[in-house]
Amino acid sequence: MSTLFVGLGRMGAPMARRHADRFDTVLLDADPAVAAALADELGCRALPTSAELPGDVDTVVLMLPDSRVVEAVLLTDGLLDRLPSGALVIDMGSSEPASTQRLAAEARARGTGYVDAPVSGGVARAVTGELSIMVGGDPADVERARPHLEPLGGSVTVVGAAGAGHAAKALNNLLSATNLAAAAEVLTVAAGFGIAPEVMVEVLNTSTGRSQATEVKYPKHVLTGSYDSGFAMDLMIKDLGIARSLAAAQQASIPVTDAAYAAALGAREALGGAGLDHTEIARHYESVNRTSLRSGTGDRQARPTTDDEEIP
Repeated sequence: MSTLFVGLGRMGAPMARRHADRFDTVLLDADPAVAAALADELGCRALPTSAELPGDVDTVVLMLPDSRVVEAVLLTDGLLDRLPSGALVIDMGSSEPASTQRLAAEARARGTGYVDAPVSGGVARAVTGELSIMVGGDPADVERARPHLEPLGGSVTVVGAAGAGHAAKALNNLLSATNLAAAAEVLTVAAGFGIAPEVMVEVLNTSTGRSQATEVKYPKHVLTGSYDSGFAMDLMIKDLGIARSLAAAQQASIPVTDAAYAAALGAREALGGAGLDHTEIARHYESVNRTSLRSGTGDRQARPTTDDEEIP
């Protein structure tokens, strides 16, 4: 039997490569040319559309951007109805937990298992197979999914029933974004005082303020000015919205993370909207706080700009 891997973007393509090392894998993407090129590289099959699903596919792995696309592929395009009884769907994107619960019920009614298994770690860990995977679903379905997850993740954590994986991912990303925004504030204030950003990052990373943002994102993507982490700001904001909806449903108070969400929205608007990397929230704080976080620029780190100067 074989697995259909759907979604071959920045994360999906390296994940599909690793999956194809272990399993007979069939590829599908919104752009058939992308699927065909990767299939040629890997020596496997590609489909132009899900309507041409081979009869030997009994597992589907989805790496799609949001619930709207997942619902379109499974329900509107009819993929869920084409799967044989006893098949398994593994949704590894960042979907809305409520949508996931509905889709799991739809799948169950058709005799199909459904597991949500979103990932954290970015493109680099997708390439090395060291993603963190948080899994929700019926225990029997989770065990069926595990062999497909293990080539992709350094850790596989079962967090609960269907939808729990997507809830955990959204909450993780909410905290991650909060750390990213808070570090931008701290570093721009430090730069304004005269502490070089790379020095302040070193202080944080050897002290209690450290986070994945200060250990990875600032040294690699912010202090260098590259802003090329590979994760879009729009996707970060989407995940923050999911997490805030979860909190609202529980009438939970989250003023700190609400502020991070507002900061992300403000950054996107100020920097021009779509197409931004999520690390560019730091660029927004550079502008607002009128300083620079570039490494190796000497005294300019702490020097405020005048109205007609451009922050590099």
